[in-house]
Amino acid sequence: MFYEISFQFALLLLTFILYQIKVKSFPELLPAPEVESVCCLDCFGKKGSAMTHITRRSFLKASVAAGAAALVSGAALPAAAAGAASSAVTPAASASSEAEEENCLFSSASVTAAALPQGGWQGQPTFPDWAGYVDDTLAMNGMYTFYGYSGQGTLYICPAAGVTSFVFFINNHKVDTSKMAGGGTWAVDISACTVNGLNTFQIGCIQPAGQTIQVFIPYPTVIQGKPSDVGLNTAVLDAIDAIVSADVARGFPSAQMAIVKDGRMIYQKAWGTVNAYNPDGTPKTDSPAVTNDTLYDLASNTKMYSVNYAMQYLVTQGQVKLDTKIADLLGSAFVDSTIDITYSGYDNPGLETVKQWKSQLTIRDVLRHQAGFPADPQYYNDGFDQSTQKNAPGVTNVLYSGAGGDEATRQRTLQVICMTPLMYQPGTKTLYSDVDYMLLDFVIEQVTGTRLDDFLSAHFWQPMGLTHVTYQPLKHGFSPNDCAATELNGDTRDGSISFAGARTATIQGEVHDGKAYHCMAGVSGHAGLFASASDLAILASVMLTGGYGNLSFFSRNVMDTFTAPKIESAATWGLGWWREADLGRPWYFGTQSSSGTVGHQGWTGTLTFIDPAEHLVVVYLTNKINSRLTDTAASVTQFNGNWYTASTLGFVAQLLYQGFKSRAGSPDAALDAMLADMASEHFKLVDPDFTAGHPRVQSAYALLEVLVDRACNTLRPGPHAYAQDALNLLDPVRDADELAALLQRL
Repeated sequence: MFYEISFQFALLLLTFILYQIKVKSFPELLPAPEVESVCCLDCFGKKGSAMTHITRRSFLKASVAAGAAALVSGAALPAAAAGAASSAVTPAASASSEAEEENCLFSSASVTAAALPQGGWQGQPTFPDWAGYVDDTLAMNGMYTFYGYSGQGTLYICPAAGVTSFVFFINNHKVDTSKMAGGGTWAVDISACTVNGLNTFQIGCIQPAGQTIQVFIPYPTVIQGKPSDVGLNTAVLDAIDAIVSADVARGFPSAQMAIVKDGRMIYQKAWGTVNAYNPDGTPKTDSPAVTNDTLYDLASNTKMYSVNYAMQYLVTQGQVKLDTKIADLLGSAFVDSTIDITYSGYDNPGLETVKQWKSQLTIRDVLRHQAGFPADPQYYNDGFDQSTQKNAPGVTNVLYSGAGGDEATRQRTLQVICMTPLMYQPGTKTLYSDVDYMLLDFVIEQVTGTRLDDFLSAHFWQPMGLTHVTYQPLKHGFSPNDCAATELNGDTRDGSISFAGARTATIQGEVHDGKAYHCMAGVSGHAGLFASASDLAILASVMLTGGYGNLSFFSRNVMDTFTAPKIESAATWGLGWWREADLGRPWYFGTQSSSGTVGHQGWTGTLTFIDPAEHLVVVYLTNKINSRLTDTAASVTQFNGNWYTASTLGFVAQLLYQGFKSRAGSPDAALDAMLADMASEHFKLVDPDFTAGHPRVQSAYALLEVLVDRACNTLRPGPHAYAQDALNLLDPVRDADELAALLQRL
């Protein structure tokens, strides 16, 4: 075994020497350099010698060619090289010889003098013994781990004035420290050495003893990229595009999507027009197309990127504790002004008991949606029955704050929230409630002394350079056509609902939610935020790292606290965040996302999800309610837009994950079968009484057209067979025209 290893080592060394001979004697035989997105070897040979930049693959090719050339030419090994070969296999070698012949295995990290930027940091450890003590595990004292992405990253190295030398490694790649003089600040570009996720650097052998080196670690940012950069097969994006495009052609209003993976913005796409229909439901032909900059009403996604972000920041900064009682922050009126209401379907324990419950409510209780508040008490509707929690014209709303949409109404809304009795004992059940996040909005404003939108703008949007995230877009430089419209006839649900102050025109550039618009002046913790998919994806990416560049927002401990299951029996809930858990929310996050995936949904048709295991953020925004109600007599919440595949949100995740490199093989055949099954499943939802013009039927047609398009654009036999079989799903009478058109194409 010893001789075998010695022979292999000698052979490798001989290859090194042959390569050097080739560089000097046969440069014309050098292969063209290959580019690889990895740290490369800068040189072999003595320090200070001329360096030839090659990749590992180029080196191996060159070595083989050099060996052949050397043998053909009869070139003799130089005596020095022969001596080096001899010493390499000799157990003892002089220290001076080793120092002279040490291989320069430096990474391609560049080092430049720099001024230390101002801001927050992912970490700023000081070596040696960065933890502040000498740990008896020993090895950890010179190593530090941080979060980063392949292809980006800079570290700022600050050796003390007395430092004369030290060693520095990033992910085991040695960085040349000879230029990093003590007393300076040195920016080290580590983008060629970083990996996606956890990265480790090592600093040691600091001379003279007793000197220190501090390292400042920025957070990764989002850079431009393309699907191939992250190993995403574009076939899945094409399938998503085909589905949404076909639905839009069949009547779906619009959509917008952005994908960030591994710190790269790899996909942006927009479909449809900003306002698809006239108030009477006829198609609007003069509406501009949606762009990647169009703002969408995020509805309840607001909760995560306003209140949750603000709370996570304040908890990280130590300004708020999650178990602080609400009454201690908002005052005794939160308890004392509570009125007595008997809610239908709930036992009334008595006013004093309800007040006792409210007195003990904490921020954590409210974030968990288990505080006891009703889901939607409609403080703006003067004809709302608080007992039944239903619209009731002629019944006095005992918790009416007004519909003025101004600051005075906003302050009255805080008063009526304090008056609102609880439906159930806190902690005994989960009831998703908008009141929870309206209340937390006021808590944040009490703690910070700043209105919620101003706080978020100052601490997140402006520092991050996000220009397409805002409340009240029409007051911040945007026009109505910069925003995707929502309901066609204001608050009236196509004339089926009426209350004092109700809007009747198409809502565009104003928040759709009635409580946010009428009660909270457009700025609320539960709704009201507008954003483009791209800017929102960048904002959401902070949940993967805790910061952005030299901006520090959330500690890892705080992010873990907010995204952990609130309890094992309700693992699909964190603190505000919705969680995938054990396939708990596949209709939003798909079945392939990790159990730690978090995100939220919005009633207007918006979805965000963040999968830490894949370093992935997906934002898919629609305005599905920019359409007429299907049948006002049957439902005042079922809009035509709700029937389409594009409105289901979760189909995006299900298709997207099929394209990741971790799923071996091309997804094309699997997508063919999946789309065929989707069409079949869609027709199971088509009621036999639906006419051809029903949006459910139109969306079913759209899926069939996607199948036929695939059949017409590929030589694979699968799509043709699937498309032919799918035509059997059509009703020969109701779907006669569609059947004829598809048969003609096939």
